[in-house]
Amino acid sequence: MYDLIIIGAGPAGLTAALYAGRSRLKTLVLEKIGVGGRILMTEVIENFPGFAGGVETAELIKRMQQQVTDLGVNIALEEVLEVDCKLKTVKTSETTHSAGAIIIATGAHPRKIGVPGEDKFTGRGVSYCATCDAPLYRNKDVIIAGGGNAMAEEALYLTRFANTVNIIHRRDQLRASPILQDKLKENKKIKFTLTSVITEITGSNKVEAVKIKDVNTAQEKVILCDGVFVYIGYLPDTSFVKDKLKLDENGFIIAGQDLSTSEEGIFACGDCRNKTLYQVINACGDGAVAADSAYKYLASKG
Repeated sequence: MYDLIIIGAGPAGLTAALYAGRSRLKTLVLEKIGVGGRILMTEVIENFPGFAGGVETAELIKRMQQQVTDLGVNIALEEVLEVDCKLKTVKTSETTHSAGAIIIATGAHPRKIGVPGEDKFTGRGVSYCATCDAPLYRNKDVIIAGGGNAMAEEALYLTRFANTVNIIHRRDQLRASPILQDKLKENKKIKFTLTSVITEITGSNKVEAVKIKDVNTAQEKVILCDGVFVYIGYLPDTSFVKDKLKLDENGFIIAGQDLSTSEEGIFACGDCRNKTLYQVINACGDGAVAADSAYKYLASKG
């Protein structure tokens, strides 16, 4: 029997574990693949406070994990299969654990295009976070796939570094707000390739070009580029709490200011909850708040 179970060992889950350990809560962290989560897709984080010039992602996670284990928090590599929000039990691939409170920090993963070359060049020219990786493409030519507000904001951010930013979108109009579309059109670094889809990402050791097809004429062509940013949304890893917690229309957990969910004693933090910015720094902030709220909840129960 634990005081607290944290599901997920990314930045949010590890920070929650750090704060829980310092509060002397008997805590178990469950992670199905490996400590670190989606952040490990990025080799270097350049915008994490306190690390001028950036920090290697693996090193940052190693330090976080060390802080947690030094406090006696147990991290177990077990896949969570089912959560009983009423009884506060967690069924995994190995056993069933019980706790007084649960924090869900399972994160989300970018929606992929699903074309040849995408997986091969992830981290070598294919990126899912302009805010994270834009400085790596200073004075280079990049492509960004998508059509919504998030894509537009990321495209504008990319123009601070890249030489050109070519927007690929399958429709003849973007879905972004009119104000953002106006900003895109006014920016001389922005190019538009509409009614088109990416069919393949090519290169030798890194991205060198994409193949695209016009959805109306089926005409194909190759566009040379140094990087491809995919911004067609995120998919939260919340299937195991479907029909158990209140989720938004996209499957993200709805949580209050204290990160409490629709079920008492269940909290959510990081990229699995509905929010507007998906960054390591605010995932860590979420983890601290969720752990503090869980501690206060447990204290109120005596």
